[in-house]
Amino acid sequence: MVAATAITLLSACSAGPGQPEAGGPSSAPAPVAPARLTHALPDDPARMFLPATGAETRWTQGLDVFARQVSHAAASVCARERGFGLPEQPRPAYIRFSELPDLDFLARHGFARSAEVPVPTVAPGADRSGRPGSPAAVRGCHAVGKAAADTLRDAYAPLQGRWFRELAALRRAPAVARALSALPDCFAEHGVRARDEDGFFAAVDTALSSAASADLLRVDRELGRTYAACMRPVEAVREPARLRLRSRFLVDHADEIGEVRRTLVPSLRRAADKHGVRLAFPAP
Repeated sequence: MVAATAITLLSACSAGPGQPEAGGPSSAPAPVAPARLTHALPDDPARMFLPATGAETRWTQGLDVFARQVSHAAASVCARERGFGLPEQPRPAYIRFSELPDLDFLARHGFARSAEVPVPTVAPGADRSGRPGSPAAVRGCHAVGKAAADTLRDAYAPLQGRWFRELAALRRAPAVARALSALPDCFAEHGVRARDEDGFFAAVDTALSSAASADLLRVDRELGRTYAACMRPVEAVREPARLRLRSRFLVDHADEIGEVRRTLVPSLRRAADKHGVRLAFPAP
């Protein structure tokens, strides 16, 4: 199980507590281009499943979405072959990791928005009849989809789980704890009352769920900038520590990681060809 907590935040509508004080209630935000997508792979595939910086988690997010899209594509083909359509499912989203905050991305786009996940090409002969299958038949095809995704995930997920558990332990490091202790004062200087990082995320949820539609983009961007400004001193301590930790992790698990480095990208390309899904990553 991945120990880093994914930030999932609301984006809804109408003004209330937790909203930052900067800016007037209807001031228009400066135009910012939407987050884009990139298909560029890292020079080392290990950076996709063992991220040590916020920017590297963009590859991790893309890898996670790709596996979910492969699962859905395989399940859809299964349903077509058995003569029924699958129920509609929520479209996957790129979800960031709070243990490795992508501060540049958050400062530019806020919490509630990322790049839009591309729609995969429709598999040949995919069912469009909409005829529902029985619960057992649907479960069977979802199992087929899960197996297709697990074929990819099983190569790196155990290593990734160990890696995220080691990252979580960094919070107990004295230098990190000192940097985190300065957050409440920094948040307060930006008009957000929060005793710690979790309190700030709660304030974000409240602000975004209660902001008027016309103010939502401004409020979200202000909160992203506030968080990025206050977390930069923390990341100045944590990021070098994570990079050192990863260097040791790569040595300690050299054989397993070497195998994944050799096989991961070819397996992703085979899955992309088979299931009509293209690997893509969010980018500022």
